[in-house]
Amino acid sequence: MQAEQTTPASAPPQGCTNFKLRQLMRRVASHYDAEMARCGLKTTQYSLLSHVLKLGPIRPGDLASAMKMDASTLTRNLRPLVDAGWVTLQAGTDARSRLVHITDTGRDKRAEAQRHWKAAQMALNETLGVDRVAALHALVDESLDLLAALPAEAGHDE
Repeated sequence: MQAEQTTPASAPPQGCTNFKLRQLMRRVASHYDAEMARCGLKTTQYSLLSHVLKLGPIRPGDLASAMKMDASTLTRNLRPLVDAGWVTLQAGTDARSRLVHITDTGRDKRAEAQRHWKAAQMALNETLGVDRVAALHALVDESLDLLAALPAEAGHDE
């Protein structure tokens, strides 16, 4: 009787998935951060400007929800953008509500940053290969869908 052979696809994974994902994320983030620094932004700031441009004017709570982060993290991340004049917090429909707006200067900064983001993306595509990047995107999306059934942990941000 022959022993059952296992292929790499059917063998149980070795090591900690969380650690491996964090290693990959740190390396990818470092790549994007280096390119975005050339225009004076952090990747989180570029993402925030992009979301405000696409969704705004928008209430901070709705923006936090769309970006899957908690409100206090959003407030902290918005502060430097407000201070730089790239976004404003203006009165909303009632005295207690606020709306986040992107300014003309913010639109210009976002357009400049988009060129750097694209350079980072193209370099990553070239290094890893377009097929691998597309497969990675699909695997991440499928995994997020499957993990959506798990209860969310309070206090964890994206």
